[in-house]
Amino acid sequence: MRGMKSSLTLAVLGNQQRKSSTSAFMPINTKGNKSLLYVLLAGMVVVLIAGCGESKPPAAAPIPAVAPAAAPETPSAGSISPAAEPAPPIAAPAEPKNLAARKLDPEKIKRGEAVYRANCANCHGPNGEATPGWRNPGADGRYPPPPLDGSAHAWHHSTETLERMIRVGSPADIGGMPSWDGKLTNQQIDDVIVWIKSLWPDEVYDIWHKEIENKPEPKKN
Repeated sequence: MRGMKSSLTLAVLGNQQRKSSTSAFMPINTKGNKSLLYVLLAGMVVVLIAGCGESKPPAAAPIPAVAPAAAPETPSAGSISPAAEPAPPIAAPAEPKNLAARKLDPEKIKRGEAVYRANCANCHGPNGEATPGWRNPGADGRYPPPPLDGSAHAWHHSTETLERMIRVGSPADIGGMPSWDGKLTNQQIDDVIVWIKSLWPDEVYDIWHKEIENKPEPKKN
């Protein structure tokens, strides 16, 4: 636009110069000069309108490219964590056998406990647990009183053997078990043995009952 206006201005100035130079030789025609000026102005307007009409529209702003949405990653076979396996069911603990299953008389258990606490607890402990170190002999070479709750060797003996040990006592060179024969009645001895058996765990009592108390007799040839 600016270049076109400059060209038109120079053209107008050139025409005026030519007119001024020729006016010295030609008689001045006022009406003709005005007509020529009108024609020139009209031409300038036409050129201006044409130049404005040819203006290019502003370039459209470039549309930013949209990156394609990333496809969801498919975990590889190695990265897939295995499903947690269900925990195996916890086996219910075996129901302990009650004293009735052992066929122990509850009244004998009650009486035997009283006899034990009055005569035996001082050496064998309140609940038949004895004292620490019962496996080690003392200075005199004799062993301390052993536990009677199934954790030692009391269940290794039959009822008949246990009764004899209570009546007679232990050998003098092995232990310090005194003789209770004449000090306890037969009923008291029987009751205290029943109470001792009630302390043994189920598995100990089962082995004792099958292998000790009711040990099968060897076959005769």
